[in-house]
Amino acid sequence: MKTVFTTGEAAKICKVSQQTIIRCFDSGQLKGFRVPGSKFRRIPREQLCAFMRENGIPTDALDSGKRKILVVDDDQDLVDLLVDHFKRDARFEVRSVNNGFGAGMLIKEFGPDVVILDVMLPDINGMEVCQLVRSDKTMDNVRIICISGMVEAEKIQQLRDAGANDFMKKPFDVDILSHRVCELLEIEPVPTP
Repeated sequence: MKTVFTTGEAAKICKVSQQTIIRCFDSGQLKGFRVPGSKFRRIPREQLCAFMRENGIPTDALDSGKRKILVVDDDQDLVDLLVDHFKRDARFEVRSVNNGFGAGMLIKEFGPDVVILDVMLPDINGMEVCQLVRSDKTMDNVRIICISGMVEAEKIQQLRDAGANDFMKKPFDVDILSHRVCELLEIEPVPTP
């Protein structure tokens, strides 16, 4: 069972924005500690539980605690590889879809923490999916990592402008992708064997 939470995890559990959690932390309403040498804050489980009870927030979400990853790519071999890789880590719940339209539907329904998004999809492209996610305020906490074989700096910047948090060129090392997912979620990376 998880005993310490990041502000992002606490926000997801409480169904509020990360900024709200940070404000409550900084004002002393939510007790926790800062990670020495960094800007990150951590909230112990019992403090988060007390905060949730005081504010009438149901504590059932505290118990699942899995981070959700959505893999969007039309290359089934790559999808299988990524889904298998992330499912091996008990902290993640993983789903996949092979087109942009399906991604838009599943992002709303599944509510992923991270979307690993291929830029070149058979229907709508990854940039449009980024714009769709960023146009919906309820999805502000969704992190997007775009993946593609195309590498023009200008295109990568356009993806970032459209709302992508990160970009990786195909082919890539799955362990590096995994490390970047953990960085975006502010959780410990999985040690590589």
